[in-house]
Amino acid sequence: MKFAVPLANGKLTAHFGHCQEFALIDVEENDIKNKEIVIPPPHEPGVLPKWLHDQGADVIIAGGMGQRAVQLFDQAGIKVIIGAPVEEPETLIKHFLNNTLTTGDNLCDH
Repeated sequence: MKFAVPLANGKLTAHFGHCQEFALIDVEENDIKNKEIVIPPPHEPGVLPKWLHDQGADVIIAGGMGQRAVQLFDQAGIKVIIGAPVEEPETLIKHFLNNTLTTGDNLCDH
């Protein structure tokens, strides 16, 4: 399973589409096996869902995301978790794997 977490300054960023970089993290048997930091292509509607699908992402943990983006990720077979707190990606993934990830409101207002 591969997780994608949008980052700013090494932690989850509230605005998914304008993040500086993504952490792509491979998980096997509930253990983090590999972490790669990648720079996304320029933000344009519909670009990130295809790009993250091509990167092999299965799950995105985000602070906020527009509804159209959520639909595009769903169509690409990528699960979206919205409303995650601003934390380091490994912390978020460990909480997700342990069913202890607390989510709140979608931090994106469009």
